Amino acid sequence: MSVQDTPYYHCICRCVRRAYLCGEDRVTGQNFDHRKAWMVERLTELVKVFAIDICAYAVMSNHYHLVVRIDEEKAGQWSDDEVIRRWRKLYQGSPTIQRYLAGATLDKAELKVVNDIIQQWRVRLSDLSWFMRCLNEPIARWANDEDGCKGRFWEGRFKSQALLDEAALLTCMSYVDLNPVRAGMAETPEASDFTSIQARMVAWVKRQQKSQQQRKPRNQSFVRKTKLPKQTLPIVPLLRFSGNEKQGRKTTIPFTLKDYLQLVDWLGRAIRDNKRGSISEQQPPIIERLNINKDELLAFVSRKEKRFIDVVGTENSIQKTVTRWQRKFIKGIRLAKQLFSERSLQYIQ
Repeated sequence: MSVQDTPYYHCICRCVRRAYLCGEDRVTGQNFDHRKAWMVERLTELVKVFAIDICAYAVMSNHYHLVVRIDEEKAGQWSDDEVIRRWRKLYQGSPTIQRYLAGATLDKAELKVVNDIIQQWRVRLSDLSWFMRCLNEPIARWANDEDGCKGRFWEGRFKSQALLDEAALLTCMSYVDLNPVRAGMAETPEASDFTSIQARMVAWVKRQQKSQQQRKPRNQSFVRKTKLPKQTLPIVPLLRFSGNEKQGRKTTIPFTLKDYLQLVDWLGRAIRDNKRGSISEQQPPIIERLNINKDELLAFVSRKEKRFIDVVGTENSIQKTVTRWQRKFIKGIRLAKQLFSERSLQYIQ
């Protein structure tokens, strides 16, 4: 899959033998929840280095999910010194680069080597495989050191799923954010630790409190405070929703935070109650706007994953991808027909 097809991907990586190496071990009774904090802290570091944005994440007891956006254009705009600065946050660099940084006089051949290395690093800083490598390798090493053992921590290379359009992005983000609710680890999305939905809600509540304080009359001495979810970890910088753009930053998730929170809340209540009759008939507007089948969407986010298809998107999007790849078939057509209406023709550029 090429970034020219779509910049959005859903990634998943599991612990070896799907053991609860990031949660409570049912056999030994040991609890490894602190490793989830390692994941969040590492993600926070990597987002500040790579030209890859996080749309959603969920760290579970034996696996984790990421929904990311690759921004090759941003990496191409960095200066050579900026590329070096970012890469050296992760790796020391070759002796030639260190001499270049020290201000040593280099001949033409050495300068060409420096330039080649910088261009290689520039490509890697917008490469999903390198991002996942820099995330998984230290976690595995730290866990093995803690357990006093050697060998695999992750069962294999991560799996990635191309998200071809808005409807696919919305579906996979809600699937990821509702993982703890679906697994019975949390009652509500805002109570789901180590997830992007909790981080977004914490940030939203803080903005609301700040806004209330700014509007408070001078003679008012009491401001009602909303109870925040427990959040002591660094908050992973997340890609913003449309309508929340910072000045000079145009890249956003192509729907609003309000629409997304309404959808996740609606789906979370339905999953938790586990009764079709308990689902509110007043469905979120974004479902109708993107022509998503609400019953199939609920079924998709409610069931445990049994198979991992290559792409998610409307039937039209997948057929175009099949043509570009010159393939006869791609897994995902059946899901597209079930989830998305043929009228859902809004594509991510």
